[in-house]
Amino acid sequence: MTEKPEDPSVSLFREYIKVESVQPNPDYDGCVRFLSAQAEIMDLPYQVVECVAGKPIFVMTWVGTEPDLPSVLLNSHTDVVPVFPEHWTHPPFSAFKDKQGNIYGRGTQDMKCVGIQHMEAIRRLKNAGKRLKRTIHLSYVPDEEIGGHDGMQKFVHTQDFKKLNIGFGLDEGIAVPGDTIPVFYGERNVFWIRIMCPGSPGHGSRFLENNAAIKAQYMINKLLEYRAKEKARLESDPNLTLGDVTTVNLNIMSGGVQTNVVPDKFELTFDIRITPTTNIAEFEKMIRDWMAEAGEGLELTFIQKFVDQTLTPTNPDDPWFSALSAGINKHNLKTKNEIFPAGTDSRYLREVGIPAIGFSPMPNTPTLLHDHDEFLNENIFLKGIDVFTDIIQNLGNV
Repeated sequence: MTEKPEDPSVSLFREYIKVESVQPNPDYDGCVRFLSAQAEIMDLPYQVVECVAGKPIFVMTWVGTEPDLPSVLLNSHTDVVPVFPEHWTHPPFSAFKDKQGNIYGRGTQDMKCVGIQHMEAIRRLKNAGKRLKRTIHLSYVPDEEIGGHDGMQKFVHTQDFKKLNIGFGLDEGIAVPGDTIPVFYGERNVFWIRIMCPGSPGHGSRFLENNAAIKAQYMINKLLEYRAKEKARLESDPNLTLGDVTTVNLNIMSGGVQTNVVPDKFELTFDIRITPTTNIAEFEKMIRDWMAEAGEGLELTFIQKFVDQTLTPTNPDDPWFSALSAGINKHNLKTKNEIFPAGTDSRYLREVGIPAIGFSPMPNTPTLLHDHDEFLNENIFLKGIDVFTDIIQNLGNV
C-alpha cells in the first residue's frame, strides 16, 4: 500500500521547525533565509527591519485593491524557548512525525505553526485568484520569548511600522485539550518586582532589632496572602479563567553571607501578573504601603512594569471582531473570549492603539508550549489553515 504523500504545507511547517531559532542564541539568519525564499516563491514584496542589530523583523506584504485603507497585520514570532533534549522522545528540532501525524518539535505550538498557517492562507487566496480590499502584512518578529523588548516593543514606534498603516492585528493564542478555543482580547499586566529589605548586621546569636529577615517575612506574608485570596477567587467561580485574576509568585530569594552572621539585607523577587480589571496605581500603592508597614528602608525596583490595560473590543457590532467571528463560525468552532494569562506581542499593538486578538486554532491538543515533547497533529495544523483562510479574507474585506 502506497503512503499518501505529505501535504506541502505540512512539509513547509516541518522545515521551519528545523530552523534552530532557540533562545538564547536564535538562528535568526536561518529564519530570514527561510521566509525570504517563501516570499519570493509567492511573489510578495518583503522587507527586513532591525531595531537592534542582529534581531531582524521580517515583513512580507500582500497589497490590497484599496491600499490606502488601514491594513491587517498577521504577526508571529520566530524565536522559541530553550530545550532539554534528554527529556524529549524525539530530537526537538527534527520535526519528527509519528504514525498518528503528530509532529514533534520546539515551536510546533508556540508559534511557528501560526506563522506558517498565516503564510499558507495567503498562498491559497492568491492561488485562487482572490484580491482583498485591504493590504495584508505578515510579520515575523524576534525575541518575543524574552519579552519582545528588542522586537515588537521597539518596532511599533518606528517609521517603518507606522508606514504599514495597521488597523487590526492577529497574534498567538494557545493550544487547548478541549474543543473550546480561547480568543484573547487582552492580557494581564506584567509586574516583575524586586524588594530590598535592609537591616542591621550582627552576630547570629543575638535578637537584633531592625532585622532584614523580619521585614522580608512581612512582605512575603502580605504578598502570598494576596496570592491565596486570588487563587480562592478563581477556584470558587467556574466562570473565571486564569486571566481574570492576579497571580503572585516569589521566585528568587537572596541574602546572607555566613551561618552565624545576621545579614544586612534580603532581596525578594516576585513575578506578578495583574488582571486588567485591577487598578494598577492602587495595586502599586498597596505594595508600597506594606513596605512602609514592614519597617524602614525597603526599596522597590521594577524589573518589568507594563501598565497599559487596553482591551480589544469584542462586541458583535465591532467590524473587526465581527469579521473574525464570521470566519470562526463558518467552521463551527467553539470559542470563548478571554484575557491571556501571560504576555504576547499583542500588548505592544494595543498600547499604540491597534486592536489585536490572540487566536491559535489548536483544539483537542495538549497544552505543551514551553514543555518537553511539544507537538501538533498535522490534521489540526491543516484545519487551522482552512480557518485562517476565511478569517483573513473577511478581515481583508472589512
